[in-house]
Amino acid sequence: MGLERAQLGLLAALAATIPLSIFASEALLAIGVAVLAVRVAAGQARLSRTPLDAPLLALAVWTLLSASFAREPAVSHEDSKKLLLYALFYVGVEVLAREADRERVLGSVLLGGVALAGLMVLQGTLLGYDRLNQRPPGFLGHYMSASGVALGVLLVATARLGLGPRTVPRPRDLALPALVLAGVAGVAAASLAGHAVIATRVFVLAVTVLAAGLALGSHPAARAAEAALPFVAAPLAAWALVLSQTRSAWVGAVVGLAVVAVLRSPRLLWVAPAVAAAVLALRPAAVTSRLTLGDDSSRDRLYMWQAGIDMVLDRPVFGQGPGMILSAYPRYRWPEATHPVQPHLHNNFLQVAAERGLPALGFFLWWAIAAFLAALREARRCADGPPGPGWAAGAALAALAAVFTAGLFEYNLGDSEVLMLVLLLTAVPFALQPARPAAA
Repeated sequence: MGLERAQLGLLAALAATIPLSIFASEALLAIGVAVLAVRVAAGQARLSRTPLDAPLLALAVWTLLSASFAREPAVSHEDSKKLLLYALFYVGVEVLAREADRERVLGSVLLGGVALAGLMVLQGTLLGYDRLNQRPPGFLGHYMSASGVALGVLLVATARLGLGPRTVPRPRDLALPALVLAGVAGVAAASLAGHAVIATRVFVLAVTVLAAGLALGSHPAARAAEAALPFVAAPLAAWALVLSQTRSAWVGAVVGLAVVAVLRSPRLLWVAPAVAAAVLALRPAAVTSRLTLGDDSSRDRLYMWQAGIDMVLDRPVFGQGPGMILSAYPRYRWPEATHPVQPHLHNNFLQVAAERGLPALGFFLWWAIAAFLAALREARRCADGPPGPGWAAGAALAALAAVFTAGLFEYNLGDSEVLMLVLLLTAVPFALQPARPAAA
């Protein structure tokens, strides 16, 4: 097997494990970066320049400077290792430029997403994860990480259904998601029996091998099974988001789904009032109990944001240092705040400014705006044509809009799983651009 094929298999396996295991996805990323480096050195691949290169480099440099000026530089530099995840963007740009490979990698996202959402639904409906202090974490250990990734999965699946080629799965095509959900049920049963760790590891390994095998296979049945995944992933991810009781993810989902609707047909936006009316009529407890701004969590966010602004005013250039909000918060905490400590500030932009200073916020905004505009350009270009492979650009645009909106109320990019999914989808518009002549 050539290195190019190995690169595809690794990225597909990585995409499938983002919703399941940060250890597995980071390990696969390290191997994938090494393979790409060998391919570049051998002249088998090249790294394309993108408009994101400058802001990413500037953000990385300023993050390291901020860590050096922190109260505890060793702790800050340790936290800064997350910058290495941004290498996924460049791996994605190289691999996703090939249409067939792009379809298979995004199909792998849905493969892992079915598993994550399936376990979240089991946890939220049968295993007692139905309270605010115990919400379904899926495979990811924390409900915020799980809801953030489920949000991305929902929008990738919805974009595939609404903007991609028209397909209707046959009953036998649903065998793949059924197999994955059977494995999820096995993990849940093993967890109840006290064997959660070994069962989860076996399941993650099985999904890793399955995703790589599907990506590298050429049998038509494999392609048909992949095409059936969004029909299962979309409703499962939506259900999982409702059970997560995570309001920031709900707001992001509304924005992301609206983007898909506009790209598909602006008239679909009329569905939103109908959905709102249905919610008001049915009043599901998991939703209506969270539709308030007067709870302790909402009030605490206001005081948390005020403390974050004080942090920025106190150290506007280099900030408190990456990973230092937890130790710094008690010094800036407002007396009215509910919780005495906070690991982060529940806002992407304020978090970056407080941790790394206002220059870092500027570089972060530069990166975010450039990524969003690139996705918007490609999505609009692809929307002008018939439904087809350009759906991936719509998925990227919807996911970026959703994550950045949800990030106004949650530091979702602080979760490595969410960040990796965002970086993979951010690569899509730049991977599509070199393909323009071939698609013309």
